[in-house]
Amino acid sequence: MRYDKHIFICTNQKPEGNKCCGEERGMELVKEFRRQLTERGLKGTVRVQRSGCLDACEFGPSLVIYPEGTYYGPVMATDVSRIIDEHVLAGKVLEDLELKF
Repeated sequence: MRYDKHIFICTNQKPEGNKCCGEERGMELVKEFRRQLTERGLKGTVRVQRSGCLDACEFGPSLVIYPEGTYYGPVMATDVSRIIDEHVLAGKVLEDLELKF
């Protein structure tokens, strides 16, 4: 496997009035994850990218981390550091943000 972790963040934009993660909120998370991962020297071992709809619109902004397949939402930029520390680095699922389907 090329990356230890792969984080997909929904940036899907639905027509106005429909619940969605939204490109603006999703891209804020993409940028914050990339910034923090680069600062921590994790670029190249953890990949972050935007994705289309993750079918978790009502919990958005949402993301999924592989290879575990753990879904999180609603995620705010203030949660990024904690997700990196606890999930990405320590392997602990953040139960307060985890989406269980």
